[in-house]
Amino acid sequence: MGLVESRRPVVLIVEDEFLLRMDAVDMVAGAGFEVLEAANADEAIELLEARRDITVVFTDIQMPGSMDGLKLARAVRGRWPPIKIVATSGHPHVKEADLPEGGRFLPKPYSPVEVTGLLRELTGGG
Repeated sequence: MGLVESRRPVVLIVEDEFLLRMDAVDMVAGAGFEVLEAANADEAIELLEARRDITVVFTDIQMPGSMDGLKLARAVRGRWPPIKIVATSGHPHVKEADLPEGGRFLPKPYSPVEVTGLLRELTGGG
C-alpha cells in the first residue's frame, strides 16, 4: 500500500458509535483538517501503519474490541511519539494523568468550538 501525504493536518477520529463519529468528522473537516476515521482501535492501527502524515488521534475511550481508547493512546505514544492524542469520554472521572504524556482529555458532549480550538492548539494552527 502506497503512502499518502497531505498538506493539511490529518486527524484520525476513532469512535465506535457511528453517529458520534459522523458528528466529529463533520466538526473536524469543517475546521479545515483532513479527516480519517476508524470504528475501533484495530482499524486505527491499520491507518496509522499506512499513513505517515497523521498529526492527531482523536479517540473515544470506551470502545469494544482489542483495545479501549486509553490503550490505543499508549500504543500511539509508544510507536508514533510525534502524534498528538486527544481522548474523549462521557465519563468525567478520566484525568489527563490517565493518558500518556502530552495526551489531552475532552469531555463529552463537546462543541465544535472546543474541538477545533484544541486541534488548532495541538497542530500549531492558531
